[in-house]
Amino acid sequence: MNPVHPSRFTPIREWMSPDTSQRLDRRELLRTSLLLGGIAAGSSGCHSSRLTPALSSADDAFLGELERTGCRYFVEAAHPETGQVLDRRLADGQPESRTVSSIAATGFGLSALCIADVRGYAPRETLRKQVIRTLAWLRHHQPQHEGFYYHFFHWGNGERMWKCELSSVDSALLFCGVLHARAHFDGDPLIQSLATSIVERARWPWFLNGSATFSMGWKPESGFLASRWDHYCELMLIYLLGLGSGTHPLNPASWRAWTRPIRTYFGERFVWSPAPLFVHQFSHAWFDFAGRRDDGVDWFENSVAATRAHIKWSLDQRGRFERWSEDLWGVTSSDSAKGYVGWGGPPDSGPLDGTIVPCAAAGSLPFLPTECLRTLRFQREKYGDKIWKR
Repeated sequence: MNPVHPSRFTPIREWMSPDTSQRLDRRELLRTSLLLGGIAAGSSGCHSSRLTPALSSADDAFLGELERTGCRYFVEAAHPETGQVLDRRLADGQPESRTVSSIAATGFGLSALCIADVRGYAPRETLRKQVIRTLAWLRHHQPQHEGFYYHFFHWGNGERMWKCELSSVDSALLFCGVLHARAHFDGDPLIQSLATSIVERARWPWFLNGSATFSMGWKPESGFLASRWDHYCELMLIYLLGLGSGTHPLNPASWRAWTRPIRTYFGERFVWSPAPLFVHQFSHAWFDFAGRRDDGVDWFENSVAATRAHIKWSLDQRGRFERWSEDLWGVTSSDSAKGYVGWGGPPDSGPLDGTIVPCAAAGSLPFLPTECLRTLRFQREKYGDKIWKR
């Protein structure tokens, strides 16, 4: 297949007109962790009363705009023939020369298509066809090894980029989206068949490489990476998928093989990771942990505490970054003026320069909706078109 240059197709400008006949109550959206609660059953149930804030009409309109534009990215940044999603794109949505997909972006994109269908953002058949294109390419054409995929690749032909690793976590993020699509389009036999065959060929024990914890990656030139998923972070989704495999499951002992250090930051005590805020968010996008305890840990409440600590840490930085406040906070790994940076806290990580990253608060909406809505709306209202692009 020949690559298709982005300039050969234009953004779907009319794609995101809201359909009020299919509209869900926004409080239910927050209550169910932004609609991504249970990949097995296609539904979720976060029952904490903290997830039912009183939403004003302005809050509701803002969340609607945020959601539509978020879903829009995963349609317009997907290749028209392969369905694979660009790792990054210019914020104004204009066609340009980027051609690199990440397998994780494709996974998030599959879930976004399910949300778009529930919300009525596009005709169901349009979304269904994109899901099928995406899954068919992954099943029949995208290079894989032992059922896992390379982190970065050309979005038009699947060619591995930059001699990157076969990635355990990024493949897992893809599989979450694949399973979400299978659950959502549960009456479609083709989607069912493609999705099932993709997830069932993943040989999870192979990626352990003889250990109890996953290697972070594998390269055909040098074998397994020495770094392992052995310390609490977004790794929960990898182990849960491996444990739930119907074809190549993990030994349940692997769930206990990674460490769970507890720290106290700014009065908040939680299982901690020396990494940005997204590590407390990603697993919750597809797995509903609310009200369930794991050796005394409620992972949902753990992310609530981690988000609170992040806000308090942000306020503690005002001596360095005078604009930071209760209205303006939130840092996590993101692009920057100098490229991609793994920044955030607490404690400080990455070369902090005062940049605020909107997805830090957006990713924690299920945990602290009132506080997250406050800063997200302030960012939109204060800076407007300077930051809020297509």
